[in-house]
Amino acid sequence: MTRMFVANRGEIAVRIVDACGRLGIETVLGVSAADRDTLAAHRADRVVVLGGPKSADSYLSIPTVVHAAASTGCTVVHPGYGFLSEQPAFAAACAENDLVFVGPSIEQLTALGDKLRARALAESLDVPLVQGGRADTLEEAHTLAADIGFPVLIKAAYGGGGRGMKLVEDAAELASAWQVASSEAMAAFGDGTVFVESYIRDAKHVEVQVLGDRHGNRLHLGERECSVQYRYQKVVEEAPCVALPSDIRTLLHASALRIATELNYVGLGTVEFLYDTERRQLSFLEVNPRLQVEHPVTEAVTGVDLVREQILVALGEPLSLTQDDVTVQGHAIEARITAQDPATGLMPSPGRITRWRPPVSGDVRLDSHIYEGYVFPPFYDALMGKLISFGADRGSAVAGMSRALGRFQIGGVRSNLPLLREIIRHPDFAENAVTTHWLATIVEELVHG
Repeated sequence: MTRMFVANRGEIAVRIVDACGRLGIETVLGVSAADRDTLAAHRADRVVVLGGPKSADSYLSIPTVVHAAASTGCTVVHPGYGFLSEQPAFAAACAENDLVFVGPSIEQLTALGDKLRARALAESLDVPLVQGGRADTLEEAHTLAADIGFPVLIKAAYGGGGRGMKLVEDAAELASAWQVASSEAMAAFGDGTVFVESYIRDAKHVEVQVLGDRHGNRLHLGERECSVQYRYQKVVEEAPCVALPSDIRTLLHASALRIATELNYVGLGTVEFLYDTERRQLSFLEVNPRLQVEHPVTEAVTGVDLVREQILVALGEPLSLTQDDVTVQGHAIEARITAQDPATGLMPSPGRITRWRPPVSGDVRLDSHIYEGYVFPPFYDALMGKLISFGADRGSAVAGMSRALGRFQIGGVRSNLPLLREIIRHPDFAENAVTTHWLATIVEELVHG
């Protein structure tokens, strides 16, 4: 029997363990000392403690994770998302120890981890992208910004999540922003390389889910919209993006598949774009070579179990479907439930969960590792779970999400439920008029009225 090592935590660890159970695959879960009592730990066939509660001592320690997987007789490692999921060094260490890495190849991880290389690839394939380029010195940054025109974004060439990213409105801000962005990139990713690109003020964030196998088969599973963001972190996602004109949607899907095909991509990947709503222009952003947090909305509208497909592809199986088999039906919305207090600028709120009462309904799904009595630790991200609503159209999905959020009860820690409720019921969201900067400009109004 195949035995898989799950090298992650939280809700995604639960999702992977459950998928393995349905496939008849044994699971060994690696946890930190702070995660012995998570829901995934109760569901896995075996649990091993990797190290202390800090990520560097557990989930981010490549030698520790690889040793734990090999010593427990595992032949496959699933990295989930975040942590080591996009690290070529981890994929290489797995290969050196005869462990199958559930993800793309080392070469693909290396190519896509460098956003400048990814931009060059997109440009070579005539995929639309915004003006931009590398800036190794402040002088180069000034020259590029002058050519592009303000406002511009300074972004880290490696990594993401908003770290090493700065918005620059005019030339007077450029020097300090470039220095801070480069320093943040060096601290977070070990490389201070940054690049400058044009900033699209009124944009929708759209992304395409792609999937490939080792037999040359590749397809897309439609697009998602992730425009509701705060500090470059996604808050609400949905599928499909109903704001896209049909010609732009066709270009979006074709562009994503061109990149995946050129890379001979294997596994799940997400090709991200910005859509300029005023100019009706699409611009390539990056490729995330892993399972995404927001994958459930794609599963809801396509009926495809993405984690199952990802695992089978890693084991050498051909895709179980073709592009013609993929149909998008209905609409799905995902809200990220976090232990963050909207009244204090979404500061983390760890502690014991004294009340956990999720909504129960046939049109909602909850992916979570939380249960009543669980102690939410302060060492990791604040994600408690993902609430997904599904409806025949966007209006019914919005209504379903509004009802579900209204019924959700969480006690013992502060959560972002009040903010999510206000977002979903806001007229701008109902009219699908939000862009990536919308939440930042209106968050005070939503929280404090």
